[in-house]
Formats: sequence, C-alpha cells, structure tokens
Amino acid sequence: MVKLDKIYTRSGDKGKTRLATGEPVDKWDIRVTAYGSVDEVNAALGVAALEAKGDMASAIHRIQNDLFDLGADLATPDRGKELAWEPLRIVKAQTERLESEIDAMNEHIAPLDSFILPGGSALAAQLHVARTICRRAERDVAQLAATEGETVSAHALSYINRLSDWLFVAARAANENGSKDVKWVPGANR
Repeated sequence: MVKLDKIYTRSGDKGKTRLATGEPVDKWDIRVTAYGSVDEVNAALGVAALEAKGDMASAIHRIQNDLFDLGADLATPDRGKELAWEPLRIVKAQTERLESEIDAMNEHIAPLDSFILPGGSALAAQLHVARTICRRAERDVAQLAATEGETVSAHALSYINRLSDWLFVAARAANENGSKDVKWVPGANR
C-alpha cells in the first residue's frame, strides 16, 4: 500500500528523482520521461471522464487505474536484483481486455472512408487529446525499451500501443458511433 505523508522532499531541487527501486536518476532520464508521459495520458483521461457516462465512464476510470499500474511498472526497472517486494507489472490480460472492448465498440461503427479530425462531441475531442498524448507516451516507452541497458516489461509496450487504438475507437463511439465524426477534406482550404 502506498502511504505519502510528506509531498515535498526537496530532492528534486537539484534535478534528481528516485525510481521506485530507490535508484537516483536525472529528472530528464528516459525512464522518467516515459512514465511522466503515461501520467499525462491519465490526466487527459481525467478531463475526458468529466463528459463520460455509464460504461464509457467506468472504462475510463478502469484505464486510469491501469495507467497507474503502467507507471509503477515503468518506475520499477528490472535490474536483475531481487527486490523486497513483488514489482507491479502490466499483464497480458489488461491488453486483451482493451482489444475485446475495441472489438465490441467497433461492431457498431461504420468503417472509415476518410481520415477524421479530432472533434465532434466534447467527449470525443477530449479522447482524441488523450490519444495523441498516448501516442507520445508509446514513443517514449518504445525509446526506453530500445535503450541499451534498460528493460521494459513484456506487456507494457503492448498495453500503451493498444490503448491509443482504444482511445481512437472510443472517440468514434462518443461521436454517436462515428455518425458525428468530422471528416478530413484534403486540400479544402487551398
């Protein structure tokens, strides 16, 4: 269980922070960047949740919890040393649940015949903002995974990749299953 009784530590005043393992790193370390981007996705989803109702609101809140799991996963690198606790890792079932939900939402949405602009309803627009932040988080996690000497758990990259797909389909669902999508008109303003 997490217990935070003191919010500021002053350790960041010199540009340093600590990973969940206690390892000190620079605040601009690629690992900190990756889990910071995941936190930004979570905050964007918090705004989207203000517009969501029913199953969509429940799904968003569940995903926000998953994103904390992902942040914990990324903040606890596997350095080959035994830890005093079992590190929290994203598991395959979390990604599979996203895939199942994508498929269920997509059943009611007509196939795309054009690219769409972020917009339509307020919820769709906010989900598109979350999607673009999620794509950046995906790039950051992929860069971390490709960095020599760094490890990323097996399912972390899959989860963040699938989440950006989920957010795209959820935005279309929020636009009355795509009927209120705003279509891109190539060269419309030449």
